[in-house]
Amino acid sequence: METRPLADMRITAVGVGTAPIGSGRDWPVWWGPQDETESIRTIHIALDLGVNWIDTAPFYGWGRAEEVVGRALRGRDDVLVFTKCGTLPDDERGDRMDLSPNAIRADVEASLRRLRRERVDLLQLHDVDRSTPIEDSWAEVLRLVDEGKVRHGGISNHSAVDVERGLAVGPVGALQYQYSLLHRDTEAEILPLAVARGIGLLAWSPLASGFLAEGFDLGRLVPDDFRHGHPFAQLDLWPLRMRLAEIGRRQGRTAAQVALAWVLGHEGVSGAIVGVRTPMEAAQLPGVLGVRLERDELEAVAP
Repeated sequence: METRPLADMRITAVGVGTAPIGSGRDWPVWWGPQDETESIRTIHIALDLGVNWIDTAPFYGWGRAEEVVGRALRGRDDVLVFTKCGTLPDDERGDRMDLSPNAIRADVEASLRRLRRERVDLLQLHDVDRSTPIEDSWAEVLRLVDEGKVRHGGISNHSAVDVERGLAVGPVGALQYQYSLLHRDTEAEILPLAVARGIGLLAWSPLASGFLAEGFDLGRLVPDDFRHGHPFAQLDLWPLRMRLAEIGRRQGRTAAQVALAWVLGHEGVSGAIVGVRTPMEAAQLPGVLGVRLERDELEAVAP
């Protein structure tokens, strides 16, 4: 499978995202029922097809996703594992950010236990904590790198100004931001910064939580699936899905594979995080490769 540079690593163009498989009713983002055995089979199929990295976080199911990943990767030291830090449960708000040095260190120690690893390949600041200067947070990440518990540090969902402040403290190995045909804010400042600074970007939710898949149907989701209340649920996406599907049919691909190829075609993007939940979804990951979008096709899906 095609690989791309990210820091000193080579990663496949697509990686396994674990927010959906970590989902639970005790977590703010419920994706519907998920069998753990099915999750592990899904991860194994993706890896057997050549995918070489997994993105997870303590936040996903409050550790559930990391535990599943740890079980799935038993005996698989060849897989790159990316996780995050800083999101903690909160009785009043559901969750809160704490990127103080002590909180980061505690998160990493807990993640290593759940993942059954001595080191994670990428530790990312999950979201913004305005009560802690990013300089303090980033210095702690770099200390963990020096100690060998973390291979590289990354920054997720922060402003370009915050990223520059982190860079003033030390190297940033990766950036992670929401990026899809339905969410293009990243193009304004973050993608140009990634290109200028030579930092690879990982795109999360490149399929817009599934809304870009040809067969997506809110009516088939369980009633309390979080996507019923998603802003994308208010959009008429049928024309876009049909355009993606038509392009896909000409190349023997699915609408979802075309949407992923659109994200991966942008300079600065090193990889797309795809939240696969079933073996069938995992089996489609290699089909993203080889999709070529002509200028008129690009204009048809992203005018």
